[in-house]
Amino acid sequence: MGEPVLDDTLLVDPAALAAVDTGGVLRSAATAGAQVRSVAHAAQEAGVADLGGHRPRALILLRRPGASAPAAAILAALLGATCPVPVVVAETAPSWIGPLDVVVAHTADPTDSELADAVGRAVQRGAEVVLSAPGAGPVASAGAGRVRLVEPRVPVAPGLDLPRALAVGLLTASALNLLGLPLDPRLDPLADELDREAERNQPGHEPFMNPAKTLALRLAEHTPLLWGTDPPAAAVAVHAACALATHAGVVAHADDVARGATAVGLRRALDVAAARHDVFHDPFDDSPGATAPPVRLVLLATGEEDPELVTLRRTGRAWPAADMLHPVDEIVRGTRHAALLRAAVLASRFDIAAIYLGLATRTIEPA
Repeated sequence: MGEPVLDDTLLVDPAALAAVDTGGVLRSAATAGAQVRSVAHAAQEAGVADLGGHRPRALILLRRPGASAPAAAILAALLGATCPVPVVVAETAPSWIGPLDVVVAHTADPTDSELADAVGRAVQRGAEVVLSAPGAGPVASAGAGRVRLVEPRVPVAPGLDLPRALAVGLLTASALNLLGLPLDPRLDPLADELDREAERNQPGHEPFMNPAKTLALRLAEHTPLLWGTDPPAAAVAVHAACALATHAGVVAHADDVARGATAVGLRRALDVAAARHDVFHDPFDDSPGATAPPVRLVLLATGEEDPELVTLRRTGRAWPAADMLHPVDEIVRGTRHAALLRAAVLASRFDIAAIYLGLATRTIEPA
């Protein structure tokens, strides 16, 4: 079977998009803000805010298949080295877990037996557990009556529950006073920003007005290199690579920019791609890599500093051909929790871009 062929005309025709999106995946992606608001309500009912005043020995973020892995990475990056308690990202409950620890877990799979075992072990050892999971199934049963259960209230297509996973972790960290500046317990600023991003990326907007469509077209028929210039952006890059794989069948490389820049083969591929755009480039060149899909470097940034300067400082060179995703127009410098908001916007943008790419290549199959 050959490589999927991009039908870019689909991205300028909302009716055609709706016709191929029979599963409503784009509609699911647009619920990011609604997911966040629903988590805020469910977490309030589950008593997550009652953790206030508790200073844990450690915050343990359980990383399971699906959205919990990037959510844990983004939250850990946002908490950073200044967090007053250790943040442990683990596949299961550590052997030393005890009543002084707080565990955050998320899953869309209510039958995840390994997570059920981890939750059961954590509650048996007396740890506080905040669990984001469906209310029926072995995972919820493992902590029945002994965990703060935040059930999903907004149904979404598989792979689009990162907003829910991240919101649960953020509310827990904020209740524990680990974020420095506390969050609005309703998470309205985050939900509102995600709603605005969904509006920018709605199918009726032409590609030049739609950041997700523009991104999809930039990544089409390329091998994306997604490098974050700061820790939260690097965590978002990993999520973005997963989104591209899930929805568009695109294999991407995701990393921190300093680590990515040490990969000699990738640097060579970037030089080859740059040479192809040279006006003197020989179109019949058959040098190594000339026949492979060209790479596209996308630098992601969530911080306040100019990411080009950060990249130059951290890698020792400029990357003039790179696409730069630094949503300071959407979240201006000096905004409260700007890194969090930018990370969430970038993650949502990549989700929607991956869906547009999957629809335009018919990689997303009809429901």
